Amino acid sequence: METVFLKTPLGIAKITGDENGISTISVQDEGEASVVIPEVLQECVNQLDSYFAGKRSDFSIVLNPKGTEFQQKVWKGLLQIPFGKTRSYLEQSKILGDVKAIRAVASANGKNPLWIVVPCHRVIGADGSLTGYAGGLWRKKWLLEHENPTNQQSLF
Repeated sequence: METVFLKTPLGIAKITGDENGISTISVQDEGEASVVIPEVLQECVNQLDSYFAGKRSDFSIVLNPKGTEFQQKVWKGLLQIPFGKTRSYLEQSKILGDVKAIRAVASANGKNPLWIVVPCHRVIGADGSLTGYAGGLWRKKWLLEHENPTNQQSLF
């Protein structure tokens, strides 16, 4: 398993993976960016750099996250949320076929090991509120604004 640390506008992204794909992408507040990028992680680094530069709206890297069958199903569902759009936890539960699984869906979202690439930041509360985000709500807000910039200044 290879690891690289990438400086982003939201902190230092830690990326791990191997020839089978990217296993984890997480963000931390502090750390140093890697000088050397392992070859198996280079494309992921390139695509994340393009995303943050506003030049990429989807990812085409091979993913290899570890999780339960249910978590894998939820994470695959997150990949269906279009760039610049949001869905509520309730909508995600309905799409996955069980409206009563809303808490389980929210829990699986919180365990998403692939920050940004599997866009759990696009899931919001039914009332439009920014609820729950493992990386912090300020990062969720930043990501949603990055993906759907408004021409009008925010009032708050």
